[in-house]
Amino acid sequence: MMRPVWVIDDDRSIRWVFEKALAREGIPFKTFAQATEAMEALDTTGAPQVLVSDIRMPGTSGLELLQTLKQRFPDLPVIVMTAYSDLESAVAAFQGGAFEYLPKPFDVDQAVELIRRALGESMRENEAEESSTSTPRPSTVDAGGVPRSRPLVAVERHGPDHRRVWNRQGTCGASVAPP
Repeated sequence: MMRPVWVIDDDRSIRWVFEKALAREGIPFKTFAQATEAMEALDTTGAPQVLVSDIRMPGTSGLELLQTLKQRFPDLPVIVMTAYSDLESAVAAFQGGAFEYLPKPFDVDQAVELIRRALGESMRENEAEESSTSTPRPSTVDAGGVPRSRPLVAVERHGPDHRRVWNRQGTCGASVAPP
């Protein structure tokens, strides 16, 4: 059975957009206004299938949440999003183990497709874990907590005022301009 997708954003309108889009697609979900609410739910209900989180929120940031999640649930796909598309936060998100980086504003259909890709990976990881319960598996993360199965992030310069950050799946995760 598929666990819900969790969406964490302090902006009520962003949560509302995800609620409507995920409900329309028949994807179970739960939304939170703060990272601390989601961390409390982790203790009572366990991990979601996929987690989508804003980076900049009052209290615990999305990057701090990502770090905590990757320590406890290294295979959990985490999509980080932000309206502040700067190179530093994009690189920090990927180095922290983010599945994908979603700059705001975003196209809702593309965001849902991204969640579907993350769900597919998460379901494959779950099936692999279930089929190998009798065989010990090597660690899927390196010493820094970065998943071994995914390529490292790369930064590509496009002139002095534009850079692209390539994600772990080999697609462009963010285009950012320096401040």
